[in-house]
Amino acid sequence: MIRSEYTTPPSLADLEAIALEERDRLPEPVRAMVRDVPVMIEDFCDDEVADELGLESPWDLSGLYSGTAEPDKGSGHVAHDHDRIFLYRRPLLDEWVETGVELRVLIRHVLIHEIGHHFGFSDADMAEIERRSG
Repeated sequence: MIRSEYTTPPSLADLEAIALEERDRLPEPVRAMVRDVPVMIEDFCDDEVADELGLESPWDLSGLYSGTAEPDKGSGHVAHDHDRIFLYRRPLLDEWVETGVELRVLIRHVLIHEIGHHFGFSDADMAEIERRSG
């Protein structure tokens, strides 16, 4: 049984508050890299994102770092979109219930992995960031 401070499913605002707190707990220099990157909470990814990623269902995506990946940026790079981190509430809540992992830990995990993929971190790097921010 999952013990929780929530008596109803956490809202978009609840998840945003947790995500911002967890972003602010990231170790430097990672925190500095994303300090000004907005965290957007939506129930699901939109159809365009699902199609672009080849998802069978929007339930398959719990987070996404939107923007040009750092390794792909060069000296002549022109941004076509602002960097943003998306966390998708319904898939996160589904995983939370299925796994029993504390919601805050799950959100931190997804946040770190989205940041890690964007900046080209290895799995070992991401594991170390999780260890240091936990």
